[in-house]
Amino acid sequence: MSKSSSRNILILLFIGVLMGALDISIVGPALPAISHSINIAREALSWVFSIYVLFNLIGLPLLARLSDVFGRRLVYVVSVSIFAIGSIMVSLAHNYEFLLIGRAVQGFGSSGIFPVAAAVIGDVFPPEKRGRALGMIGAVFGLAFLIGPIIAGVVLKYYAWNTLFSINVPIAILLIIGSIRYLPSKQGGTMKNFDWLGILLLGSFVGSFALALNNTDSQNFFRSLVTYPVIWFLLSAILSLTLLIIFEKSAKMPIVNLKLFKRLQIKVVGMVAIGTGIFQASFVFVPDFSVHAFNVPASKASFMLLPVVIATAIGSPVAGRMLDKLGSRIVVITGIISAGLGVFLLTLVGNSILQFYVAGVFVGFGLSMLAGPSLRYIILNEVSASERALAQGILTMFISMGQISGSAIIGAVTAPHGDNIRGYNSAFLLLTGMTIVMFFIAFALKSRSKEQADLKIVLNQEKA
Repeated sequence: MSKSSSRNILILLFIGVLMGALDISIVGPALPAISHSINIAREALSWVFSIYVLFNLIGLPLLARLSDVFGRRLVYVVSVSIFAIGSIMVSLAHNYEFLLIGRAVQGFGSSGIFPVAAAVIGDVFPPEKRGRALGMIGAVFGLAFLIGPIIAGVVLKYYAWNTLFSINVPIAILLIIGSIRYLPSKQGGTMKNFDWLGILLLGSFVGSFALALNNTDSQNFFRSLVTYPVIWFLLSAILSLTLLIIFEKSAKMPIVNLKLFKRLQIKVVGMVAIGTGIFQASFVFVPDFSVHAFNVPASKASFMLLPVVIATAIGSPVAGRMLDKLGSRIVVITGIISAGLGVFLLTLVGNSILQFYVAGVFVGFGLSMLAGPSLRYIILNEVSASERALAQGILTMFISMGQISGSAIIGAVTAPHGDNIRGYNSAFLLLTGMTIVMFFIAFALKSRSKEQADLKIVLNQEKA
């Protein structure tokens, strides 16, 4: 493939992922305007964000698997189209119910964008260049959370909130045209033996798990686990997961290839991915920590996270280059050390804003290596071409479930302390302990030489 074609593909993937990520980061600043326009109760506003994430999780295995069967181009185009339809629905919403439906459609559409993007990189780029390409895509999330609130602020100053979502439509049209022209495709597959039961069970497990934790009471977290409706959602999640494991063993084309989890690399990636998600979720609480630690207004506290976001955006391309030269184990371990050092520094911040910013840089750089290219790079090297998108989707689900769990866990640790920063210090110490565990787990990853040797075997098998 020519250099210009590779560049055009990377641009298409970059813009698609950016569009999906922005619709997470722009919602926060837009919520007051949405609430005023549609008259939504304050306690119901969180669902404008949560339902997007929930349907993103539910759609991940289906759209990722479909891309492995029918080709990347078709599913990428369909996913972008669904996202555009959801954006139109949100922009035209005049009541709460229609708004939530639109956000659900958006979330479902976005679930096919990122795993397909990562799988395309595996299809198009040679192994020695995959890390760099994944690093560029990974930087999108840091960029989205950096520019999202700024874009939202500028748009909301001059236009109605609906514009934030309707602007997705022309971008989606350009993406569809570009995808048809540049993205690789293959002859259509068949739905014969497609694992619909696995899709339903996996979606039921993820949805039930997310709803269970979303309904917990942070003030009485453990007690709320056995209250209605949390207990029923938890039981549903356990039952769905049990049935999924049983039925996937005999499925002809399983949505979750259980044999993959016999590999040590996949197990390690899964555990590190969950820990990474917990880390990401913890930073939802950092602005509130800043308010109490430094006596700053809430409007300024969010901007104090800029060092984290900038370090993430810069660190992802750096991590990508390191992957191509040094291998995944050193990158993952470096990321864990950096994130752990940063979160430990937060427990010692006191009144030092400079130390707070330094800690943020360490955390951002660490997360860029973990949530950015490294885990996806490992997955690309460990699975066959026919399972790339599905494996990327499952990795995203691990991270997302860590995020959901992290929000509940950190909330449970901090809530009993009220406004006292001791609660946040306890949470940061908990995260520090978690990074120590992740550090030792990461040493089970393959060395650079072993990684390259095994990759050559896989590539030879695919050629044969």
